[in-house]
This record gives sequence, structure tokens and C-alpha cells, in this order.
Amino acid sequence: MPAPVPPSVWDFGAPARFDARDDLVAVGADLAPGTLIAAYRQGLFPMPSGAPGDPPYWFCPVRRGILPLDGLRVSRSLGRSVRRFEIRVNTAFAEVVAGCADPSRDGAWIDADIQAAYLRLHELGWAHSVEAWRDGRLAGGLYGVAIGGLFAGESMFHVETDASKVALVGLVDLLRDEYADTRLLDVQWQTAHLATLGVATIPRRSYLARLGTAVELPLPAAFA
Repeated sequence: MPAPVPPSVWDFGAPARFDARDDLVAVGADLAPGTLIAAYRQGLFPMPSGAPGDPPYWFCPVRRGILPLDGLRVSRSLGRSVRRFEIRVNTAFAEVVAGCADPSRDGAWIDADIQAAYLRLHELGWAHSVEAWRDGRLAGGLYGVAIGGLFAGESMFHVETDASKVALVGLVDLLRDEYADTRLLDVQWQTAHLATLGVATIPRRSYLARLGTAVELPLPAAFA
């Protein structure tokens, strides 16, 4: 089970006060474990501002990307790839985060502060990696934060074709238990790539309503 975290000294305000037209809802605070967990419980997640030393930005998308656990699309070619990899959980968290943060990647956004913050969350039992391995080598994976029935995906990477997709298939399998109907797999925003895998969008209000139920569920066995 995750370790308790100190209460955050920051208050993000009631979601009802968030700008209904803007994904960015707050600027400031810190990346302490208590702040991060409080933010996720309210539907927020952080991203760097892009300027060294500036405080983080906090987002709660107007249209939230989620992957329904019964909506994952596994193509025939992806199904073949699934059989080539071994899924592991939390055996290479730091390496997964480093792979996601690789500055040579197109659209890389994870800075040193974000890496340190999520490594700390992992040490406390709140952040987890799902990894695709082949022939004893890490081929790809994803990481995110688990709070009850919420898994908030942060990023994914691969060094072999389809490895990150295989990790996502593995994650969905881990979440498919007796609480699957009310678990919530959050991917922040829908992209064209994620849409091909079944990611849909729901309004912020709907996401927050589902979130309130999800965080009260037991953790999936793989993350407990």
C-alpha cells in the first residue's frame, strides 16, 4: 500500500471555479508528494512551464482523454506484438521515466523536476510503471499515478516497435477486475495516435464526477 503523504499547504480551489474554456487552471504551488496527490484527487496534473525555475502549470482539460477499459482497440498486428513481449510492473520505474524524458524525443516535456517528483512518488508507492520486456531488455513502457481506482497515465516510450502499446494493453489487463466498470484510466488528452487505440474524450464535469467514485475504490492488485 502507498505510504501516507503530508497534507499539501496549497489550495487549488473548487473545480467549479475553473475556467470552463481553458485547460490551464492554476500556476504555482510545488511538486511535493502531498501536493501531487491532492491535485490528482481534484482532477489536476502538472506540467513544466518551459522556463527553468518557473513554477509548474496545472491542467484539468475541458475535454478529458480517457481509455474505457472495454474500449481498447487491439489490431491484428498489435495482437501479434503482444505475444512477443513480457509485461512487468515496477521493475524499472526510473528507466521508464528516463525513457519518457529523453530530450531527443519529439515533443519531449519532462524536465528534471518532474522526474525527481515522480521518482519520489514511486518510492512512496503512489507512482507505477508498466513495462514491456523482450529478451531481457526493456523495450518500452509507461508510468502514472494510482489512487484507488484511478490510474492517471503520465507518459509512455518505446525503443522497439509497438512496445509502448503493448505496455498499455498490459495496463488495461491489470485494471480489469471486479471494479473494472468504475475504474478510470486517464490519459489527459486525446491524440490522433491514442484515438486509434480507443481513447475517447468526456467533458470535465463528467470526468470529475467519475473521479470522485474511482478514487474511493481499492487499488488494483498489481499496485497494492
